[in-house]
Amino acid sequence: MENQNSYPIHQIRAEFPALNRQVNGITQIYLDGPSGTQVVRGCIQAMVNYMENGSANLGGKYQTSIESMDVIDDARQALGDFVGVSKDEIAIGPNMTSLTYMVSRALSQSWQAGDEIVVTELDHRANVDPWIQAANDKNCTINWIKMDSEKLILDLSNLDEVITPKTKVVCIGHASNGVGTINDISTIADAAKKVGAILVVDAVHSAPHLYIDFNQLKADILLASLYKFFGPHLGFVAIKKEIFDELKPYKLTTSPTTTPEKLETGTQNHEAIAGIVPAVDFFTNLGKGNTRREKIKSAFELIEKYEDTLAEKIRVELSQLPHVQLYQADKTVRKTPTIAFRVKNISPSQVCSFLAEKYGICSGDGHFYAKTIGDRLDLNKDGGWVRIGLAPYNTEEEVEIFLNAMKNILVESK
Repeated sequence: MENQNSYPIHQIRAEFPALNRQVNGITQIYLDGPSGTQVVRGCIQAMVNYMENGSANLGGKYQTSIESMDVIDDARQALGDFVGVSKDEIAIGPNMTSLTYMVSRALSQSWQAGDEIVVTELDHRANVDPWIQAANDKNCTINWIKMDSEKLILDLSNLDEVITPKTKVVCIGHASNGVGTINDISTIADAAKKVGAILVVDAVHSAPHLYIDFNQLKADILLASLYKFFGPHLGFVAIKKEIFDELKPYKLTTSPTTTPEKLETGTQNHEAIAGIVPAVDFFTNLGKGNTRREKIKSAFELIEKYEDTLAEKIRVELSQLPHVQLYQADKTVRKTPTIAFRVKNISPSQVCSFLAEKYGICSGDGHFYAKTIGDRLDLNKDGGWVRIGLAPYNTEEEVEIFLNAMKNILVESK
């Protein structure tokens, strides 16, 4: 591939110890990036260093407590640089789902019966169910942006009927974790702003693949998870300052009332937070520029080109195999390097077991919490679909092994 030589794949792979893992003598091939990536070496070292040098809770006048506060401050700064906001607009939590529940409960305190909340059929349920449940508690109406089941994109043809003057919050995924479709955020954002609704963007799936600009997306709230881009099992939320300042989350009366601390309930996972800066700086170290933000943007330009080339090879060759059905938007729609498919007469679970046992290929089967997609395509009753996804550390050789494995499973199933 023409971009293979300019892409520092060997340098990148050297930063991920797990890529050397063998099971039954087979080196593992991690095509399960959408479920969670492998952890970069610097993140692992930072977490160990924090624990080895003495951990402490916050608020103390002694060194380990001061260092813990610095760890959190540095992490917020790194995440702010990652998505393009101030560090004071970043809150860290156990995962995106928990943070979404916290934010939805806080926002819903001002909702009234008859207010409307908008969710989509293409989303992971973490950006659907917390909002539905909060809306139900307040007797609000749920409006859905439907999925076009033929094109596997959101149907925006009746957006003015879905997003109305009664709409309080519009919840949209930056990209579909189920089929890889990158959504038309701009059109939805404009419709939300027109009626004064808050726009909540789920960037969990997009964060490893796409350069995120909070302001360009016109987001008010944006959520993502560190374990999806080479870090620890943590989530974070970016909230526009004027909204964050007014937010009244459920919290202890004795806990901080300042932003962003008021959303960070209980004692945080400090050792995991210590791994955030190295996870973000995987991109910084790969890119070029004068600032961390510039370097992150440069890195994503490199990563997107590389991943898209490998993903296109997979899509083209899978589409030529008999009895393999791809679930994807057409070539005019941008997609993450996530490929969803089924094999006729072989269950998704059987496909994944074959790939793992014979080739050491890690893949996934099921609905991936994007259950509405499977319901609309009538796939959930038969085990959902197979999903593979690329990360910056995957190689052309691994892609060839996967494609060869797919050819072999078709031969062996005859």
